[in-house]
Amino acid sequence: MKNVYLDHAATSPVHPEVIEEMIPYLKEHFGNPSSIHQYGRRARKVLDDARTAIAASIGASRNEIIFTSGGTESDNLAILGTVSSLMEKGKHVITTKVEHHAVLHTFHELEKRGFEVTYLAVDEYGRISLDELKQSLREDTILVSIMYCNNETGTTQDIKEIGSLLKEKDILFHTDAVQAYGLISIDAEDLNIDLLSASGHKINSPKGTGFLYVKEGVPFLPQGFGGEQERKRRAGTENVAGIAALNKAAAIANKEREERFAQYMKYRETMKKIWDEESIEYLENGSDEFFLPHILNVSFPGVKTEVLLVNLDLAGIAASSGSACTAGSLEPSHVLTAMFGEDERTKSSVRFSFGLGNNLENIGYAAIETAKIVKRLSK
Repeated sequence: MKNVYLDHAATSPVHPEVIEEMIPYLKEHFGNPSSIHQYGRRARKVLDDARTAIAASIGASRNEIIFTSGGTESDNLAILGTVSSLMEKGKHVITTKVEHHAVLHTFHELEKRGFEVTYLAVDEYGRISLDELKQSLREDTILVSIMYCNNETGTTQDIKEIGSLLKEKDILFHTDAVQAYGLISIDAEDLNIDLLSASGHKINSPKGTGFLYVKEGVPFLPQGFGGEQERKRRAGTENVAGIAALNKAAAIANKEREERFAQYMKYRETMKKIWDEESIEYLENGSDEFFLPHILNVSFPGVKTEVLLVNLDLAGIAASSGSACTAGSLEPSHVLTAMFGEDERTKSSVRFSFGLGNNLENIGYAAIETAKIVKRLSK
């Protein structure tokens, strides 16, 4: 039996070069970057170099990057940090029904604090309506948060059009780019993005690393208190080894971006071709026009998600039912429910996601084994 990991959207293996990059900062160069002696200065240079490089990767300046513990903290910080500084201007905010829970649960918290939240609906492909967004904007709207690429379906939104619209209205725009960063070219200035969240462990860096882009001039109040790290915007001693790793992972991802994109397109097409040849019924969940190729979400009618996942695991194949943050939940995916309502396909969906360590051979194995399992379970 082979072991095939197809859950990269949940987390990815750390790249060997990234591991090598961080080791010196765990052993010899262990200084606190806030210290003024040589140990501290050496650590500070790691942060400065990483900040400059990561900023450049999204067309930003180094002072616009805040290092965080990952996507969830970045999302929380982006939303709470901006609305807390703009409450006198208004208390209306907008997001979508298909956001990651790091965003959705933060907006739920805002409702408890007296904010009014508009949750935009999506169509059967997982896309919002720009007209609905326009109609939802008000004089007291202070922030709109819409994810770049959905973590369950891979569907992308019209980020550039959304950014242009909100710039005209002078409304802040945050995007959760956790699933997009490192796989496509992103220019925050060109896209009119004010705040952008990214996570290291989705691009082959260790868990516990990430960053938040905050455009210069965007009103922002820190949400944690302690030292004056990250230009007083995020207190706490920085994870130097993790940031060195994040920088290396980002460099590799950006260098291999086009190659990876093409590979993942080939993987998804290979899986679907094999399923077609095996004559099994499946429904693809998401957009076939606006998507990123590393995520393939499909429903197998008549086969329960939980049963299929257990059987896949027994065959050595790691997949998921959606966000790892809701693992163990008996409720259907909130993303698929927003797309299809109470349709049965929400109860038979599986997410396959591709990354480091995958190749056509193990993708083919996974597709064939999936077909065998589906045929057996659907009898």
